[in-house]
Amino acid sequence: MLAVLGFVGTLALVTGLIHLYLWKRLVRDTTLPGRWRRAGGITALVLALLVPATMVGTQAGLYWLAWPGYLWLAIMFYLLVLLVALEVPMLVTKLVLRRRVVAAEPTAAAPEPALVGAAGPADPPAAGAVGQPDHDPSRRLLLARGAAIFAGLTATGLTGYGIRTALGPPQLDRVQIPLAKLPRSMDGLRIATVSDIHLGPLRGRAHTERIVAAINRLDADLVAVVGDLVDGSVAELGEAAAPLRDLRSRHGSFFVTGNHEYYSGVEEWVRELDRLGLRVLQNERREIQARGGVLDLAGVNDVTAAGTGLAAPADYTAALGDRDPSRPVVLLAHQPVAAVEAAKFGVDLQLSGHTHGGQIVPFNLLVKLQQPVVSGLGEVDGTKVYVTNGAGFWGPPVRVGAEPQITLVELRSA
Repeated sequence: MLAVLGFVGTLALVTGLIHLYLWKRLVRDTTLPGRWRRAGGITALVLALLVPATMVGTQAGLYWLAWPGYLWLAIMFYLLVLLVALEVPMLVTKLVLRRRVVAAEPTAAAPEPALVGAAGPADPPAAGAVGQPDHDPSRRLLLARGAAIFAGLTATGLTGYGIRTALGPPQLDRVQIPLAKLPRSMDGLRIATVSDIHLGPLRGRAHTERIVAAINRLDADLVAVVGDLVDGSVAELGEAAAPLRDLRSRHGSFFVTGNHEYYSGVEEWVRELDRLGLRVLQNERREIQARGGVLDLAGVNDVTAAGTGLAAPADYTAALGDRDPSRPVVLLAHQPVAAVEAAKFGVDLQLSGHTHGGQIVPFNLLVKLQQPVVSGLGEVDGTKVYVTNGAGFWGPPVRVGAEPQITLVELRSA
């Protein structure tokens, strides 16, 4: 409970500071004192409260908050990015305008020396003399309004484009990955990989049905669902997840937990997915005998797991230790950063998700600070890591620069 209160408090503080900045740039700098400025201030306050209210309310079942709250979160993010990016050109423009005003003003003629004993006060400086402040706010107001209009239209346009992308069908990507230990007889083994489906307030059963249909069309040897399936309990989302029972592949469908499963009742979900026919790999591995060869398929719990039993932390020794090193091993791990430990066990390939490919540009630049691979194929200490963008979204129903994705991974013998 204390952790939840701490998170809400931190979120409220951060969003409050962001909205204070937005109020200054979009309201205070663009309006004169009066009712319009007061109305803008009230609106900024309401929107500042909407963000933490949405985060807390959707967890409590107030799903009607999801659309307005998450959409504003996306627009807020882009307004912040755009206005911060405009700070430097705005400052330069202000300095240039100020210099032009000063240069255009006539310099007051030097006053003649006063006669000794002359009575009367000295003449005041000429209006507009160098060094006198510019009391005309019209230029600054026009500049601030131009920046606000540009930021507002651009943020709204990007968010609209992102909604269309996020709610559209996942794109199919095909990638061939050579593995040195893969037997020649297993060349071409295909793994349909999907992550971050994120069933929840904004995505339900139809979302799952579309993903299952897309995967079944691939005629894959294996299906790998690498975490973050749900944002809610089995009672809330069990019906939405039910179409997963229809997944088809030659050698089975497998699942590993993501961090969001641990927010949603991981014990219940592991049992539910097992009932639906997905084999949940919790710090374990299975032999996949196919086409006359053998491949080890391993899976570890998410790196954020910190419980016991079904919620136990990632255990790489249990999943990867004491195995035949001549066999190729493919590891399913939700977060790419798991490869740092997996590489110590000689993992040939790790399949991951979690990053959403950044989901909203330029947020992908921040993801790089935490994860070694954000999207696509990379390598960590000799272990190949493929990261799929995910088929859903978290928070704002927006994707910009990272389309939803299902990946068909084709293994090739080197």
